[in-house]
Amino acid sequence: MNDFIVGPLPLWAEIVTAVFAVAGAAFAAIGSFGLVRLPTFFRRIHAPTLGATVGVWCMTIAMIVYFSVQGFSLFLHAVLIVLFIALTAPITTIFLMRAALFRERQKGGDVPPAAGPR
Repeated sequence: MNDFIVGPLPLWAEIVTAVFAVAGAAFAAIGSFGLVRLPTFFRRIHAPTLGATVGVWCMTIAMIVYFSVQGFSLFLHAVLIVLFIALTAPITTIFLMRAALFRERQKGGDVPPAAGPR
């Protein structure tokens, strides 16, 4: 159970882990503030998506550095989390945007017209 808890990390690993963890949290917070502050759905959808993706990448790098140094071997399990988020977040965003665009066109909103056959 205590295989990962060997002792304190070297200073360089603590600094790298802290920098990436704080950067990841900052990006996630910026994305959350964008979700709350931006006025329309089309503007709001970008901030959390980009913030969450960059934040997850930074947190994953921090996790890889921490557990790799702590366990004396390369820890790549966290990359699966990033791959899952990198695959699902843009797809989910595209579907949400298309649904919102469809509803806005039905209401006669000020959105670009649908592309017709050429």
